Amino acid sequence: MQKAIAGLFLHGPWNLAITVVTLAFLAWIAIPIIRWAILDGVWTAGPQACAAENAGACWAFIGAKLRFILFAFYPPDQQWRPALVLAGLVLLLTLSAIPCFWSVRLAGVWFFAFIAIWILMAGTLGLPRVSTNQWGGLPITLAVSIAALVLAFPLALVMALARQSKMGIIRTLAVGYIELLRAVPMIAVLYIAMLILPMALPGGSMLDKLLRAQIGVTSFASAYLAEIIRAGLQAVPHGQDEAAAALGLTRIHTLRLIVLPQALRAVIPAIVNLSVGILLNTSLLAVIGIYDLLNAARASATDPQWLGFYTEAYIFSAVVYFAISFLASRYSLWLEGFLKTSQHRP
Repeated sequence: MQKAIAGLFLHGPWNLAITVVTLAFLAWIAIPIIRWAILDGVWTAGPQACAAENAGACWAFIGAKLRFILFAFYPPDQQWRPALVLAGLVLLLTLSAIPCFWSVRLAGVWFFAFIAIWILMAGTLGLPRVSTNQWGGLPITLAVSIAALVLAFPLALVMALARQSKMGIIRTLAVGYIELLRAVPMIAVLYIAMLILPMALPGGSMLDKLLRAQIGVTSFASAYLAEIIRAGLQAVPHGQDEAAAALGLTRIHTLRLIVLPQALRAVIPAIVNLSVGILLNTSLLAVIGIYDLLNAARASATDPQWLGFYTEAYIFSAVVYFAISFLASRYSLWLEGFLKTSQHRP
């Protein structure tokens, strides 16, 4: 602290002046925010207390509408099902983050987990049926994001390898797929999945709205992930391919045992960045009528008893998004250090 204070004076009067002005500006905006959010905030009373003239933030609104924000229009007496899905996703994400559980079996666990999520949410095997139009909130935000990344990974891997292929037709098709999806916004992909995809299906057949949205998000994520994987593949020295060929390894063994582990390790920050971006982009599901976390929070402020508390709803959603993104960022830093340590371990 003493060194920092001394540094303000040693670096000249302009440095000191800018620091003082910055601190004064932060204090000027921080004091009203603290008064509104904490000192004058309403934490437990009803909507009448929140509507008082001197009342600050109405956090009681979040408490009263928490179940709707988290689960949207899912029937209240069945909300234990999305809550169970949410707990299962957190558990699986935690297990998947531990390197000792990384194996082919983990992919199988995720496959059956998605089937179990669909059965539990839709309501089969004796459970009351719930339409996908009533699904929403945090479980949908997490499930769509995770499913998009998991399903996009094999497709992106194929596209990345196809883009490096020496066969012109395969390389052209891969380039066309990647560049086409990267050239349009995700909202356009969602509209195509909702409006154009049903026309491409055989007459009379119809995919569920949530499945069509999942196809759109997965396709969009796969294009960006393919470019990230391609960058990782290019970072691996070509001499390792030649060394593997000299040892008699097949192309598949070379990719699985030598090239891909190094390529994926090199692009971990980019993959985490893409994951956070896909999570945040799920808020675009609102334009096709799917109530993700953000849209459910906004809709909760239209309740006649709690009308108009949009600021509190958006702040709560932002805190949830920030918590998830921050944990992903910290895990990425830890994983980079862990893999680097493992690489140099004798």
